[in-house]
Amino acid sequence: MAKTALVAGEQSTNPKQNQLVERTTATYQQARTFLTDVRAEMRKVVTPSRKEVQATTTVVLVTVFIFAAYFWVVDGVFNFGLTKLTSLLVGPQ
Repeated sequence: MAKTALVAGEQSTNPKQNQLVERTTATYQQARTFLTDVRAEMRKVVTPSRKEVQATTTVVLVTVFIFAAYFWVVDGVFNFGLTKLTSLLVGPQ
């Protein structure tokens, strides 16, 4: 009984050690909570089917080609306009 009282007395007189234990325990609990949340979220993940992947890939490829054509036309218009503008400013050579 005397040892228990002595140990209890030592713990209350050493606040740095208590803070270290509490901080370590809190860190462990935070990590455990985080991993539990990660596991719960990973259970919600759904892998797309092959048909869905093909459909979205097709949409992406078509969109890329449409934007490429659009920027090709816009670049051609700007190139034509700048060529005409420089020929007007500089004059014929």
